[in-house]
Amino acid sequence: QVQLVESGGGLVQAGGSLRLSCAASGRTFSSPTMGWFRQAPGKEREFVAAIRWSGSRTYYADSVKGRFTISRDNAKNTVYLQMNSLKPEDTAVYYCAAKSPGTGWADKRMYDYWGQGTQVTVSS
Repeated sequence: QVQLVESGGGLVQAGGSLRLSCAASGRTFSSPTMGWFRQAPGKEREFVAAIRWSGSRTYYADSVKGRFTISRDNAKNTVYLQMNSLKPEDTAVYYCAAKSPGTGWADKRMYDYWGQGTQVTVSS
């Protein structure tokens, strides 16, 4: 059984920064791609960023490109999301997810495992 546990959320003023962490445990498929998604109240869950197992390729939603950075430490089974220049519209519950290697890194339907989420609130 795979467990993904997010941490690092909180309340921050616009323009501030937060770093989210996602710790993975248990048995999973080989070389998983890890992703971050977010869901604001009344909205669909949307893709934020993803990273391949090797860390050689990263992908970002246009809305966060240049402000957010995804990274991973495979020795620690942890993936991070550094969020800078935060805006009120970034307010959401942020979820970590894992999928098998391949395409579809922006499609939430392709992810097999999900964390419980961590709340990020950006005040104006």
